[in-house]
Amino acid sequence: MTHHESPPRRRTALVLVLLTALICGAIATGVLWTAGSRADRALAAHRHQVTATTTGPAEELPVATRYGTRAQAVAPAAWSYPGDVRRTGRVPVPPGSPRGRAVTIWVDDAGAPARPPGSATNRALVSLSGGTATATAVGAMGVGVLIFVRRTVEAHGLAAWEREWEQVEPVWSGRLRRGSGQGTDED
Repeated sequence: MTHHESPPRRRTALVLVLLTALICGAIATGVLWTAGSRADRALAAHRHQVTATTTGPAEELPVATRYGTRAQAVAPAAWSYPGDVRRTGRVPVPPGSPRGRAVTIWVDDAGAPARPPGSATNRALVSLSGGTATATAVGAMGVGVLIFVRRTVEAHGLAAWEREWEQVEPVWSGRLRRGSGQGTDED
């Protein structure tokens, strides 16, 4: 392989690695979207929106988040679910909500407050994040392999050149082979 053949091969290998990374990222995005859709549909089958009426004023509480804390308003409320079964509890409400305010909440099959089913927006963010992470990981590993192969090939080439030079240099420089005693630097 000559010096002129190497760059196109390297570029081709890099393009193949990047294409593979993009394909893997797209597949991961699709798999995550499908799994998230299936999970959201299963959860939605067991989530119900009901109207609750606050039985006291809203109270702001600090809620821990991934990025620190934020205030969230909650208030005691009453609602009926399933059927005419009366339930009570603390539910999220808009800040400053007075007693007697109607709010929509999500409950599970037993009527307990529950998180709402996932949204398409959240599912898209999770899917795209996972696909991007997959593409990045596959691309980084592929580039790492290319660098390793390139350095290994270069090291073997340099070692072969060094062995050949050891054979050619004494003749090329005008010195005879070592040990002959003629034309050596050891006069």
